[in-house]
Amino acid sequence: MMDNAPHSRRDRQSRVDFIHANTRLFAPGLVPEIKLHLADESLPMWEKTEAELGELNLPPPFWAFAWVGGQALARYVLDNPLLVAGKRVLDLGSGSGIVAIAAMQAGASTACAADIDAYSSVAASLNAHANVVIIDIAETDLLDSTPVDIDVLLVGDLFYERGMSERVFAFIGRMAAAGAVVLVGDPKRSYFPFDLFDTVARYDVATSRDIEDSDVKPADVWRLKPAAA
Repeated sequence: MMDNAPHSRRDRQSRVDFIHANTRLFAPGLVPEIKLHLADESLPMWEKTEAELGELNLPPPFWAFAWVGGQALARYVLDNPLLVAGKRVLDLGSGSGIVAIAAMQAGASTACAADIDAYSSVAASLNAHANVVIIDIAETDLLDSTPVDIDVLLVGDLFYERGMSERVFAFIGRMAAAGAVVLVGDPKRSYFPFDLFDTVARYDVATSRDIEDSDVKPADVWRLKPAAA
């Protein structure tokens, strides 16, 4: 999977400039090995994104925060490199790209950060560069497809809306049936079907009440049960 982002060079530079102007480069608490361009507060960043694009009621800028499920999944990958070493990895709904970056640091042969947000695509590229790794970028909706070149599917924090969650789980099922290992990082968000998964790790992740409901939130890494594939 290669970079198939549809935006022009001028559009990309505008997004690069916006990210540099409105974030700072630092490592999230659970994954000190990885530096990311992150925002300090969610509402001002959301408002700035809407102003930049001249649109209202946009989805939150998920790429600008290190969500607890993604941090947990990245931590688990770094601590268990044999899961991805030499393998082709897809980081679905990648946001900042933290999980794809962790996969490359752990020895994956390729890692693709897939997200439909054009800012996410640019942020993931900038973050990969900051961590001296190369990742592929897919700025497209993959949920109705079944990529055949993936050995490991990693999904962080995507079960926050009913419709999205149903599509994500259907995608997970098809990928597992095609032979991919599936791991999910999730703090039991509202629409995560955790009864269909086994917990393989749990982390207490320092976060912010600006984006979560507590300063420290437990997040699990889950593996799809064989019967659910």
